[in-house]
Amino acid sequence: MDGEELATGRFILLHDPHGSDLWDGTFRIVTYVRAQLEADMGNDALLANVAWAWLVEALEEEGARYRSAGGTATRVLSEGFGTLASRPDAIDIELRASWTPEGPDVSAHLQAWSNLVCTFAGLPPVPHGVTLLSQRRPNHGW
Repeated sequence: MDGEELATGRFILLHDPHGSDLWDGTFRIVTYVRAQLEADMGNDALLANVAWAWLVEALEEEGARYRSAGGTATRVLSEGFGTLASRPDAIDIELRASWTPEGPDVSAHLQAWSNLVCTFAGLPPVPHGVTLLSQRRPNHGW
């Protein structure tokens, strides 16, 4: 699993000092998360609901207050043909979501999103107060 990408994502913070009726505020968070799944989980008809629930739970667990949330969850089935026929089929889940944070401090939202990416990657949650150390060791040239 060394070097294997388990999940990928984007966290974008938008700001309009004049506010936006569509956002219901002056800030808007736009996110994207994608991960490859095992076939049995990827074929679950409730997968999209689970992906959305992971987002809501992550925000709630971090105390990230928000409003005007919306998004989509998509299952992507990739099958290889021709010269790519030997590749195994792959099922990915994608979550695109946006919401308006209640206030300018978005640190809890960023932490919630980070936890969401870990959930998509199948990594266990890290308890509050615990910081993971990097598994990479610096190359000092020794």
